[in-house]
Amino acid sequence: MSELSQELQRTIRDIPDFPKPGIIFKDITPVLKSPELFAKVIEGFCERYRDKGIAAIVAIEARGFIFGGALAERMGVSFIPVRKKGKLPYKTVSATYDLEYGTDTVEVHSDALDPGDRVVVLDDLVATGGTAEATARLCEELGAEIVELAFVIELAFLNPRVKLERYSVFSMVIFD
Repeated sequence: MSELSQELQRTIRDIPDFPKPGIIFKDITPVLKSPELFAKVIEGFCERYRDKGIAAIVAIEARGFIFGGALAERMGVSFIPVRKKGKLPYKTVSATYDLEYGTDTVEVHSDALDPGDRVVVLDDLVATGGTAEATARLCEELGAEIVELAFVIELAFLNPRVKLERYSVFSMVIFD
C-alpha cells in the first residue's frame, strides 16, 4: 500500500448509519480540509495520467466534481460534468442503471466529447459500480475512449470491479 493510500485510509472518516441504518459512510471532508492532502490526491492522479494523451476528465456528480475540476485544471484538459437526469441545460444523452431498488439515470451534454477523445472517468468513491459503468457507456456513446475509471475510494467488499470488468480501474485507497 502506498504512502498516500495509507494517509487517506487514516484520514477518511467513517460515519455509521448514514444516510440510512446499516450503512457506514466514507466521509472525504477531512481530506478536503487538508490542503496538503487534497493536493497530494490531485498530484497522484495527475502523475498517473500526465503522459496518457488525456483530452478530458469526466467527473460524476457531485463529489467527483471536487476532484475532477481540480485535476482537469492541473492537467490543462477539459472538465466534463455528468449529472443526474434533468440537471443539464443543453441537449443530453443519458444512461440508466440499476439500483438496489429501482433505477437511476445520468446525463452528459451531447457535444461534451468528440470521437476519439481519451478520457478518465473520475469519482470520489465507487461502491457497486453502477454509476461509473453508466458514465463510461455515455462516453463511449459519444465516441470517446475510456483510458481508466478512477476513484479516490473503492469499497471492494461491494465488488464494483465485477460490473466494471470491461475497464481499467484505479483506486487510491481500497476498503475491504
